[in-house]
Amino acid sequence: MSIIQAIILGIVQGITEFLPVSSSGHLAIIQNIFHIQTDGGLFFDVMLHLGTLVAIFVVYRKDILRMIVETVNMCGDIIYNLKSYIQNQRSYSALRYRKIVKNNYRKFVVLVLVSTIPTGIIGYIGKGMVEKASATLIVPGICLILTSILLVVSEKTPNGKKIPKDISYGSGFLIGAAQGCATLPGLSRSGTTIAACLMSGYDRRFAVRYSFIMSIPAILGAAVLEIKDLGSEAITGGIVLNGLIGAIVAGCVGYVCIKTMLTVVRKKKFMGFAIYCFAVGVIAIIANFLV
Repeated sequence: MSIIQAIILGIVQGITEFLPVSSSGHLAIIQNIFHIQTDGGLFFDVMLHLGTLVAIFVVYRKDILRMIVETVNMCGDIIYNLKSYIQNQRSYSALRYRKIVKNNYRKFVVLVLVSTIPTGIIGYIGKGMVEKASATLIVPGICLILTSILLVVSEKTPNGKKIPKDISYGSGFLIGAAQGCATLPGLSRSGTTIAACLMSGYDRRFAVRYSFIMSIPAILGAAVLEIKDLGSEAITGGIVLNGLIGAIVAGCVGYVCIKTMLTVVRKKKFMGFAIYCFAVGVIAIIANFLV
């Protein structure tokens, strides 16, 4: 793989990871049509994932820092409650317990954890199927058309008002399941999860924040699974350079696209993406029988 190809794939990853057009679908289509062979493919994929993660951390750094602090505080409160329980049982005391989920950020942390469970289960079980689906154009094509339909529905969905305190854990579980299904190439992760959030009545700005922050454990999990298999690859200096270039490009482009997505969701500007996904999906299906 050349440096130019690494830059192209980095741009594609940065744009399609955060805009509702499916990164996996576009990468599968580009690699199938142009026959791009990514030397050190697993390493390159991991680097692209890390690049997009950095973009999320930069945009949502204040929220993520607050969530980390609240996670530590929740752990402290859980330990305190356990000690209080033991003390109450031993000495028949009446020590009061601390409320664990007592603000929006704590609820947000728990919702992300709940969402991660079905995402991880579906992603792990479907890993082999996803790899086979990525080797063709027909599956990405069909899934891009499904993404198009979801985006049209999202544009027509009335504005919701739900923020963390209003959201049930069952709803968070379903959003996580939607994210797990979006591992299929062509089914946009951001498009699917944001659509699911909007149809569940979430506030539009929070829907975007939830979608992207919820993706952090999923992206890290995918990277860890790929890192596990890196031992079978010979990592050369050229592969490392391509990976670094791809990651930097994906991160920079991804930062811009996250900002763009906030505006798109707030102003209900999904129709252009819906038309694009439908067109690319149809082209991919046709190309499947020609390439």
